[in-house]
Amino acid sequence: MDLLDSILNAMDAPPSASEQQKTLIKKQREMMEKMQKKQKEELSRFRKYVDERMARFAKDDRVSIEFQPLDKVHRSVIHEIAENGGFIAMSFGQEDVDRHSVVYKKEHAPGEDEVTARRNGDGWNKEIAKEYAEQRKERLAQEQSDKKASTAAAEAGCSTDPDNTTGEVKPTTNYKAKYAHLIGESAGLQAAGKTETNQSYGFVPSKNKKDVRSIEQTLADIQAKKRLKLQQQQEQQQEPQPQQQQQQEPEEEALEVSQSTAENPPAIDHQ
Repeated sequence: MDLLDSILNAMDAPPSASEQQKTLIKKQREMMEKMQKKQKEELSRFRKYVDERMARFAKDDRVSIEFQPLDKVHRSVIHEIAENGGFIAMSFGQEDVDRHSVVYKKEHAPGEDEVTARRNGDGWNKEIAKEYAEQRKERLAQEQSDKKASTAAAEAGCSTDPDNTTGEVKPTTNYKAKYAHLIGESAGLQAAGKTETNQSYGFVPSKNKKDVRSIEQTLADIQAKKRLKLQQQQEQQQEPQPQQQQQQEPEEEALEVSQSTAENPPAIDHQ
């Protein structure tokens, strides 16, 4: 028996649930299963209802059908069946309040006015369609009048040669008017000035710092520098070889001297 077994055996067993707790847990599990089964059956019935309604809608002359406000799950079922049946499904309204789905036939897709009206919560009928059509016409007329007025003002302010006898390209709008509320009418002209380079930088004139070479000459100089650098590297690699030979020559001479002394040892005077 190792240490882990001894520790596990020394620990108290978890408290066992009483019969009452077991019964309560079993009831809760059964209730949850019943709720899930009920939801599945309800969704199955709703899917069947939507299928039947879509089938009738495909055969009649109606342009669209509208469903009652539903939650997100039921609306997703409507959108799925509509897409499979070749219809257009759109949802309008506020979530958890009056969010509902409307299904259209593809040949009678909703227009811009209808979509805007339904998103605004106005619904859609003949009176609302007429009202939104009049509002759209008024809006287009106002946009056209504003465009004509701006074009006329631009031509009056910028075109001094209406016949364009000089052939110059002239702007149709005055760009200075865009920033007039920031810099005024005359502040920009007073502050504007021509920028010029310094005549000299320190003691060196600025003319001497300008590169007057052409692109071809610049590329040729760069290639010449690269060739010079490569040549220097090759020379540096060849230089150590003579030095190694010079170092080997004294070593060889010392080796020959030691060998000659070993073969002919000097005479020792014992006097």
